[in-house]
Amino acid sequence: MEPIYALSDAERGELFAVLESIGKSPYEDYVAFSRAVTDVIDRGEVPAFFAEVCERIRADRHSGVGQAHVLRNVPLDAEIPVLDLDDPVADKHLKKKTYVGEALLELFNQLLGTPLLSYGTRFNGDFFIDVIAINKYSGMQTGFSDSELVYHNDRTAHPVRADYISLLGMRTPATDYIYTGFVDGRELLAHLTEEQQQVLRQPYFHTPYDVFSRDNNGALSVSDDHAILENEHSFRYLDTTTTVTSSAPEAAKDALLALKNALVRADKQRHRILTGDLFAFANQDGLHSRDKMEINDPEAARQRWLLKTYAFRDQAAMDRHSDKWIDGVPGRVGDGA
Repeated sequence: MEPIYALSDAERGELFAVLESIGKSPYEDYVAFSRAVTDVIDRGEVPAFFAEVCERIRADRHSGVGQAHVLRNVPLDAEIPVLDLDDPVADKHLKKKTYVGEALLELFNQLLGTPLLSYGTRFNGDFFIDVIAINKYSGMQTGFSDSELVYHNDRTAHPVRADYISLLGMRTPATDYIYTGFVDGRELLAHLTEEQQQVLRQPYFHTPYDVFSRDNNGALSVSDDHAILENEHSFRYLDTTTTVTSSAPEAAKDALLALKNALVRADKQRHRILTGDLFAFANQDGLHSRDKMEINDPEAARQRWLLKTYAFRDQAAMDRHSDKWIDGVPGRVGDGA
């Protein structure tokens, strides 16, 4: 994918100065950190170019022009620590003492009107999480491994799922070619008949929780029965894992096979996230993947680090889950089924 906007070095420096001035830790007090970013907006300190490009992305999403966007050469922290892959989350909290990347993601989502989401039993309930290869998950089908990932949406089994995901390239190896694939839900619909779509809209399917979720909450096993197709073109689906329930009619199996065929045939977008790239895309109105096209330095590839946020579609979508907030923090939900 081509970036929708590439910041000049001067623009990157201007935005860096604004983000660096926020001076709050999102890991100690997310609410105070978020409020400090709002204050930057309210004081009119956001550079005009950044506000304008965010408004363009917001308009694209609203009109349906596009659900995946890339910004290039965005500001990052002056020092990016190398993390211990036995426990990169704890190591990040120990070593990372500036929060420019986190402030960028918070500002980006505030300007888009997409409030952030976090899960109480994952990454200490943090709103900013690390997509990095944790040693114990090597070779497993989870975002926190060194593996490829099939087409899916994040937290497929969970009842509260992000509408949008943002990935910020903190460290990406120059010698390796790892791509994030994205397929718009409308492209999938184009390869499904009306009858198949109607079957996919029924609660004939379920999805097991991933290994990382089960390790963080032993009570999790399999989702409630759910539809695969929701809203106009939202898909709740994890390829090779989402399957029919034992009581589902034969038509459900046929519709699931039709979806698998549609996923092969549909047009797709792919982006190789570089250091300083911000890649944002729809989590439910599309599916995404991780493809390892060429790995020339496996150890460097394992240190690939993306800073990630989950976000609701808008304030109304967030408010629908207000009865689930943990510790009174808006957007932090429980991780139970």
